[in-house]
Amino acid sequence: MAIPGGDIKIFALAFVFGGLIPSLFWLWFWLKEDEEHPEPAVLLAIVFAMGIATVVLVLPVQKFIDAHIGSYEGKLALWASAEEVLKYLAVLAVLYRTNNADHPIDWPIYMITAALGFATLENTLFLIKPIALSGATVALLTGQLRFVGSTLLHTVASGSLGIAIGMSMHSGRLTRTFSTILGFIVAIALHSAFNFFIIRNSGNDFMKVFAFLWVATILILLLFEKVRRISK
Repeated sequence: MAIPGGDIKIFALAFVFGGLIPSLFWLWFWLKEDEEHPEPAVLLAIVFAMGIATVVLVLPVQKFIDAHIGSYEGKLALWASAEEVLKYLAVLAVLYRTNNADHPIDWPIYMITAALGFATLENTLFLIKPIALSGATVALLTGQLRFVGSTLLHTVASGSLGIAIGMSMHSGRLTRTFSTILGFIVAIALHSAFNFFIIRNSGNDFMKVFAFLWVATILILLLFEKVRRISK
């Protein structure tokens, strides 16, 4: 996506204040929940960066889906599927042939880290045009609920997949496969529902969706605590 007017300052403002700061706050929050098994900071930074890079990879995929799928609901489901699968692959690419994910809690941590990296650039791209047209202050204030919603969405969706993988980590292969598939179904369903309600009414149902996301976040926190106890 091109930066309006080629102004790098607009991109920097959107990236730092609309994307990076909210995502780093949430990353700090989730890492505080796992102080017993801290992951290497360098590895977390790489996963976060891979999450950012995933946005660049998913855009042409979503453009292809848009051009070849006629069903509106089908597009939303496939767009969400592409994002969730690529975030998962980004984590796998970093953890491949390493023993860093050696506790069940590690999987939700790495998945959430990648998700927050993804949300960083996604929110940045969303903000570029409003900043160019309305100015940074107006754009940041009027778009804040959207940022929180999008960031929560990616956290909840990828977190649910990470929890499903973590909880089945010490189970048999069949159980692990089933749990991973179930995690993907939940993540894609949440993601698709969010996109549907936001796009359908141009954000008019946002407060209802926002409330639902907070409920989902609380459930993820409870499940996160269960996985943390398993990790002990």
